[in-house]
Amino acid sequence: MFEHNYSQAFQPAISRTRALPLTSTASTIFDSALFRDAFGTPAMREVFSDRSLIARYVEVEVALARAEARCGVIPAEAAERIAAGCDIDALDFERLRHETDNVGYPILPLVHQLVTQCGEAGRFVHWGATTQDIMDTADVLRVRAGLEIVEGDIAELRRILCGLATRFRDTAMAGRTHLQQALPVTFGYKAAIWLAMFDRHAERLAQLKPRVLVGEFAGAAGTLASLGDKGLDVQAAFCRELGLGVPATTWHVARDGFAEAVNLLALIAGSLGKIAYDIMLLASTEFAEVYEPFVKGRGASSTMPQKRNPISAELMLAAAKGVRQQAGLMLDAMVTDLERATGPWHAEWMAIPESFLLTASALHQAKFALGGLIVDEARMRANLGSSRGLIVAEAVMMGLAPFTGRDEAHDIVYDVCREVNEQGGTLADALARHPVVACHLDRAAIDRLTDPANYLGMAPQMVDRAVAASRGQAS
Repeated sequence: MFEHNYSQAFQPAISRTRALPLTSTASTIFDSALFRDAFGTPAMREVFSDRSLIARYVEVEVALARAEARCGVIPAEAAERIAAGCDIDALDFERLRHETDNVGYPILPLVHQLVTQCGEAGRFVHWGATTQDIMDTADVLRVRAGLEIVEGDIAELRRILCGLATRFRDTAMAGRTHLQQALPVTFGYKAAIWLAMFDRHAERLAQLKPRVLVGEFAGAAGTLASLGDKGLDVQAAFCRELGLGVPATTWHVARDGFAEAVNLLALIAGSLGKIAYDIMLLASTEFAEVYEPFVKGRGASSTMPQKRNPISAELMLAAAKGVRQQAGLMLDAMVTDLERATGPWHAEWMAIPESFLLTASALHQAKFALGGLIVDEARMRANLGSSRGLIVAEAVMMGLAPFTGRDEAHDIVYDVCREVNEQGGTLADALARHPVVACHLDRAAIDRLTDPANYLGMAPQMVDRAVAASRGQAS
């Protein structure tokens, strides 16, 4: 059995959660002191916190001033004063909250305070911009930071899955279809399938960055009219200032980039949900083939002392369902009206942060569960033998087919399998008693055909190929 005691590794997270104060303002799992570490991570919460969002708004306003100064649109001295004067720590957040509630957007109230902070140079703050320019670009910066976290987690998870696939390359177990034993596979083969999914996700993430990490500065209706012939120059300088791509056209109402990012998160979370479902099924009492890492008290029942529930897998599955809903919301938000949307844009304010938080939490739980996964190889062997050889009935059929033809071999083995199911015994013994089988196959051949270890197909070789491909991609 492959086992680690992960109590020390997991304990700090539990302790931090206990130390968090309960507040009357927390109303969702994302800000709850009880649940927020189950449905988010500190790093991702920081990316999408109110303070970080406002800091991004300020960063974008400063970048705009610098770009406009570089292009001769505003005085260089004004840009320097704006960069030096904008101070997030000096903002009146309560006033900002109140005015945002009144206006409906935070940018105008924020600009009012930044103008005051910058003195005479304040008249050049937000020059030629519109609210959505600032908010969209700030969200791109947040998405970029969120994707960096996701990318790092995926890389770590791929290393874990490479290790599992390699370690259990030849560990035979029952492969199951329709929840019934079907054919032998190896646990390494199962892990390799998981690994290949995340190799593809890593590739997708790299491919979407040039499409998604693009700045937005286009003015009220997207034409940059307020800057005359300097509009495109300022736009390019603005994007360079922030390390973002330059858009070919305005994307105020072309929301496919953000929708693609969230739908990628839904794919990632969906794969984590599949892994979680496998873990939960294999950890059930009747299978008992794998377990999540042991941490005292984790997964315990309030009334049944024997319980060891697969908590990480359950949280992964819940997160996957949540991100899927947000992905649908993002697709709905793409349907916008004319040159500036009336309401669909606002739906993104909910969907983007929650999708990143849920995906981060699911990846965190996956790294914990798979990084210390307990694999009971003895139980896998026992379960593999529980069908008394029936799991390799296909192997016998294919071994007999050259002598009888495939259809007749199928019928013969089908009848023998039914006999084993109804009367007991083993498939090998029943085959040996069958006159047609005995005419063509001796007992040694029958024993060889009914040994599950001899019918793994190319599963081990597929593990090798998947691991080699993953390591090649990583390098």
